[in-house]
Amino acid sequence: MNNTNKLKIFNDPIYGFITIPNEGIYDILEHPYFQRLRRISQMGMSYLVYPGAHHTRFHHALGCMHLMRKSIEVLRFKGVAINEEEENALLIAILLHDIGHGPFSHAMEHSIVENIDHEWISLRFMEALNQEFNQSLTLAIKIFKGEYHRKFFKQLIASQLDIDRLDYLKRDSFYTGVAEGNINSERIISMLNVANDELVIEQKGIYSVEKFLVARRLMYWQVYLHKTSLGAEQLLIRVLKRAKELVARGEKLNASEALHFFLNHQVTTTSFDTDVLKRFSNLDDIDVLAAMKSWKNHPDFVLQNLCSMLLNRDLLKVKLKNKPIGKKKLAAKKESLMQKYGISAHEAEYFVFHGKVSNLAYDNHQAPIKIMYKNHKIKDVTEASDQLNLKALATPVLKYYICYPK
Repeated sequence: MNNTNKLKIFNDPIYGFITIPNEGIYDILEHPYFQRLRRISQMGMSYLVYPGAHHTRFHHALGCMHLMRKSIEVLRFKGVAINEEEENALLIAILLHDIGHGPFSHAMEHSIVENIDHEWISLRFMEALNQEFNQSLTLAIKIFKGEYHRKFFKQLIASQLDIDRLDYLKRDSFYTGVAEGNINSERIISMLNVANDELVIEQKGIYSVEKFLVARRLMYWQVYLHKTSLGAEQLLIRVLKRAKELVARGEKLNASEALHFFLNHQVTTTSFDTDVLKRFSNLDDIDVLAAMKSWKNHPDFVLQNLCSMLLNRDLLKVKLKNKPIGKKKLAAKKESLMQKYGISAHEAEYFVFHGKVSNLAYDNHQAPIKIMYKNHKIKDVTEASDQLNLKALATPVLKYYICYPK
């Protein structure tokens, strides 16, 4: 192809102009594996509740890279030595941290493949790109896996206050219009420092961290665990489950080549080879949407109805409770559906089901967020904060849901 100018600029609605730091990173951005992220929605089915939530993993990855550059600048300014090779590896690692997401991001994480999470697939993509790009991602992979000797590098990519969260909370709050999630990521980044090879936040940044934790909790209840998008994601999982069931019975279903492969094969970590990775890289939201548009006319009662419900936003009723759902209630709902449509108990279970969700803004069992005082003393944020509610945020809140036809 032609030798174009590789130091382009992206215009991001949140941070303004984002520049591409070097040609190596430009080549990664241009790769079909990365371009695929333009067709993977960041927030699964949330657009059925918040119509603006149509942003993609591509947006998020670029935003993360931008924030990582800012963080490196701040840390260097405070005397933390980060050489050029390390900087480049950090940028690549954060850019590719979500490249393994499948269609609709988390909504279908364990549906397309069997019990494989997106981090595992991200690593496979990174290894494949490393081979293609002359081993130039070796250090990035080492950091991503947490094997690099500088501990705080991994914390920048995955911890309780990492670049990933700083971008997605702000971005998702912007695109959904839910103001409660709008955190001050710039302020938090300007308060970053390193002590004993660990990431710390300087004392002056404590209120921004409190705001971040509260925002995270509110975004989970208001957006990520919103009962309607929860119900919609469950329907999407069931569409794929039913499709796989019908294919296993020998039924023919219209689907793209990539989706067809995953409907016909049970893919586990052992069978996930380069061929499967190639097929996975051809899979995105569009395959699933196109399949549902075709399947809504399928003679199978379950598949047809599940697809129509999602496409026309005629969803199940979802109720959230503080205590587990009674078996009697569930059985009664199932029974009435079986009577009404003359379907089997197995088929009714696709439309009447229950589950639970938990919201934990701050996990005491993970490495804590550390606050560093002027005298260099270090405390866990729950100790340092005068906000009583931070301790409460460290307690998981469980809610139980039941879904059934209106």
